[in-house]
Amino acid sequence: MNNDLSAFDKARTGLWTSLQKHLAAVYEAEAAFAGGVAFAAGTFPFAASAATAEELDLYGQHRRTLRDLFTDETNQLDTLTKAIRQKGYAEDEKKQLYLLLLGYMDIAAAVFARLHTDVPASLPKDEELAETTARFARVQKFARLNVKGLPGLL
Repeated sequence: MNNDLSAFDKARTGLWTSLQKHLAAVYEAEAAFAGGVAFAAGTFPFAASAATAEELDLYGQHRRTLRDLFTDETNQLDTLTKAIRQKGYAEDEKKQLYLLLLGYMDIAAAVFARLHTDVPASLPKDEELAETTARFARVQKFARLNVKGLPGLL
C-alpha cells in the first residue's frame, strides 16, 4: 500500500472496509431471520396459528436480533454522516463518502424492511422500531441531499 495516501484516501478505504464487514453482518442476520420465518412459506402477514410454539420462539429470537442490528446500524450511520459533515474534506470528497454510505444503506434498507413485511398478522406496536425506521430514513435522505450537492438546504 502506498505510504503517501492522503487522510481522505485512508478514510475512504477504511469506510469501504468497514461497510463490507457491516454488510456481511447484515446478510448473516437476514439469513438467520429468513430461516426463522421459513414456516410462513412467503405468506405475509402470517397467522401465528400456522406455526408451532418453537417456530414462533425461533422467529421472535431472529426478529429481535435483526431489529437490534437495525438499531445499532442506524446509530452508527447517523454518527458517520455527522463525522463526514464535520471533516475538512472537499465537497467532492464528502460526496464520495456519502455515496459509499448510500450504497450500503440501500442494500441494508432492503434487508431491514423485512422487519415490517415478514410479520405475523397480530404483531404488537413497536415504538422503538418505528423510531429507528424514521431515523434511518432521515440519515438516508441527509446523505442523498449531500450527494446531490444540496447541503446548504439543510
